[in-house]
Amino acid sequence: MNGGSVTMAVDETNPTSPMRSVRVEGLRPFASGKVREIFDLGNDLLLFVATDRISAFDVILPTPIPGKGRVLTKLSEHWMRTTEHIIPNHLTGISVAEVVGAERARDLEERALVVCKGQPLKIEAVVRGYLAGSGWSEYQKKGSVCGIKLPAGLRMSDRLPEPIFTPSTKADIGEHDLNISFEEACNIVGRDLATRVRDAAIALYREGTRVAEERGIIVADTKFEFGIINGELKLIDEVLTPDSSRFWDQAVYAPGAAQPSYDKQYVRDWLDASGWDHNPPAPELPPDVVAKTAEKYEMALARLTGAPLKRN
Repeated sequence: MNGGSVTMAVDETNPTSPMRSVRVEGLRPFASGKVREIFDLGNDLLLFVATDRISAFDVILPTPIPGKGRVLTKLSEHWMRTTEHIIPNHLTGISVAEVVGAERARDLEERALVVCKGQPLKIEAVVRGYLAGSGWSEYQKKGSVCGIKLPAGLRMSDRLPEPIFTPSTKADIGEHDLNISFEEACNIVGRDLATRVRDAAIALYREGTRVAEERGIIVADTKFEFGIINGELKLIDEVLTPDSSRFWDQAVYAPGAAQPSYDKQYVRDWLDASGWDHNPPAPELPPDVVAKTAEKYEMALARLTGAPLKRN
């Protein structure tokens, strides 16, 4: 562990302002993603820190969403704790304070987790339970989603007869993920591993759907990531968050049209209406879109966990 010599610095001097990026002096940066900064703690441990960055169409937007990183961290930890009976995950149980000290842990604003280092799989595990997004677009043209034939006559936002596993590639930052078939996933990670990932992802989706529906939220679709840690398949990264899922309000669900949501679809819709072509650079988000997006993320957290986001 790195003890009290570690110091924390963020880009913003005001602790209530959005955290665009983070560095931890004394810790070696390990990787930087669209949302997270990851640091190497040694001893096969990593520090995951979620910023307030938001991406859409695989492009990082210039405008952060206040509190977003805290929502993602709290939801991911919540779901990993409640799905351990399905598949183990990369959480260690080590507190952030043990790594950076109590004072510096407060600087992280509930944004960080200490996790096991592993080898992420080169596919993303997408599970769809409803017809939306790119799945709806393909269905209109071909009657299928990611090559999986579906019954005729389905409407936009209809519930599918059964959840379907529709993997995608895992693109580098600035590139786009691509939907692939199960056979293509097998070619990338091997048939046995792809089968285990598929089965685990569908089981996680079913459990997440069951719990969420008890709390008035429909999980239309979601994305999981898996890795190999000490030779074992484990759930990693984020789980059932507004970044990785479509969350719909069950009380007003009405198939045949787009649904009110608690996720970043609101941002995607605004970006499409702006005329942006999905290529960088992305436009700045206006203040009202930022505020509404933050509200949606916080509502998802409160409804799914019963624990609203604490104010600084």
